[in-house]
Amino acid sequence: MDTVDLVVIGGGITGVGIAQRAQAAGYSVAVLEKGEIGQATSSNSSKLIHGGLRYLESGQISLVRESLAQRKALLLLAPTLVKPVPFYIPIYQGSQRGPLAIRAGLSMYALLSEFDALGQFKSIAPKEWGNLFGLKLQGLRAVFRYWDAQTDDHALTLAVADSAKQIGARIHTSVEIKSIEHQRDACTIHYKQNSLAKSLKALCVINASGPWVNKTLELVQPKVTGVDIELVQGSHLVLDIPPPDGILYLESIYDKRVVFVMPWKGKTMIGTTETPVNDADEVGVTQAETQYLLGIYRHYFPFSEEGSHLADKVIGNYCGMRVLPKQQVDAFDLPRETLMNTRVTHPRLMTIYGGKLTTFRHTAKDAVEWVEKQIGQRAAVADVDQLKLCASTNHTNNMLDG
Repeated sequence: MDTVDLVVIGGGITGVGIAQRAQAAGYSVAVLEKGEIGQATSSNSSKLIHGGLRYLESGQISLVRESLAQRKALLLLAPTLVKPVPFYIPIYQGSQRGPLAIRAGLSMYALLSEFDALGQFKSIAPKEWGNLFGLKLQGLRAVFRYWDAQTDDHALTLAVADSAKQIGARIHTSVEIKSIEHQRDACTIHYKQNSLAKSLKALCVINASGPWVNKTLELVQPKVTGVDIELVQGSHLVLDIPPPDGILYLESIYDKRVVFVMPWKGKTMIGTTETPVNDADEVGVTQAETQYLLGIYRHYFPFSEEGSHLADKVIGNYCGMRVLPKQQVDAFDLPRETLMNTRVTHPRLMTIYGGKLTTFRHTAKDAVEWVEKQIGQRAAVADVDQLKLCASTNHTNNMLDG
């Protein structure tokens, strides 16, 4: 039976990010993914590399600061995959967030970004509002522009996985895990791949299986308890409409949530929703979500040529899944920090709950520090902070066209 230092269960951005950093630190790593790399949640996000301006409202300052630091790093490490893009925040009469509040938030955002180039923001003069993509002008009080970044999430995940493989990580797809035996100083994973029964011994195991994280824990022997979670679906629509030149940061007319209208591969995309679901295997864009998003678009772009025929312009949709701690608050208000859970009864196993596309590198750093505490240091084979991330041509073409 083969033995490795670390098995990572899950081939999303969190899993491959951990694999890349651990392999670079000198650990032998294997990733076990039930489907294909980045095929699920990590290819169904809002495609943003951002600090999360709205998280300031709920006091998640450390998350915003770390996200902005990782945005800066990814712009340097993956310049063909992560690109700056302007965001526009229109403020109307009756908006929940007035001009003073938005200005204060953007000032804090700039401060937390340590005043890098993307930390700049400005107020758009009223004479320029008519040029903002056909945006509704009635009741408009102010418009602010700031900067964040956009990416092709699937291509970024594949690029990180490829980087991990290049320095020696083993990545296995189409894997069905049957059981995880936790012993005192190692774990044995029994699984099937292409109908073949296989086993792999690992000194440490990290469960990074996203929405299926607790289902993976059910395979562990002896039994281990997980953390109660909320599964929240975020849906997006792709419209056959010429894209805006930037991203619109809009307040939902229904529930005051933040919704984005953005360019995507030469079309317009709108998202996202926050819909609690019970089972990660039974997700899908609902009719209610479609009407919710189209209603917001119609409200802010009332003179669009598509008008009442907007539903006919929907040429694609998708939904991602967020893993959030279960609390008695609305999904929109739940904290977005990543939870790294271990149990004294299972010292060789870590389970990761949540995780943001933007901060996958920070999550990976914390995970590898845990591995080091369990099995000691290894001789590093690469500096992960210098490894450039590049995607194949078919994943980068027309990413932000329009």
